[in-house]
Amino acid sequence: MKELELLARTIKRVQHQDHRALDGALREVGITLVQWDALRAIGRTPASTAHDLAVASFQSDQAFGTLANRLEAAGWIERRPGLGRRIEHHLTDAGRAKLDEGRARANRVWPVLFAALDPGEHEMLQRLLNRLLQDDGAESPVAPGV
Repeated sequence: MKELELLARTIKRVQHQDHRALDGALREVGITLVQWDALRAIGRTPASTAHDLAVASFQSDQAFGTLANRLEAAGWIERRPGLGRRIEHHLTDAGRAKLDEGRARANRVWPVLFAALDPGEHEMLQRLLNRLLQDDGAESPVAPGV
């Protein structure tokens, strides 16, 4: 069991390293990691509900609602009525631009973060992590090399 505890802690440390590096890089373009992650979720699935976006961005419904209010006030998203009582979330042009600025910064961070692994190891790690998540259902697995 100690090996599994160490493995779980190592995964958490890598995640923490990723978040710290991304937060610093994103701050340079005036956005936080939490905000950028929400924009990514909306960009992947436009017209989604707040609940679906909360799940996709690893937040509670209440936390996502508060965040969405801030994103809307910043002019990065808009909410539109959908079927019934459904409220749909969409990126604005400014939100799409902020998402792209953040992606450009992240694309400079990730090669450094994963520099110790060669491309084959990147794919192997992705496959292994996907196997751990196969029953999660929160997000579909990313194809190797993506």
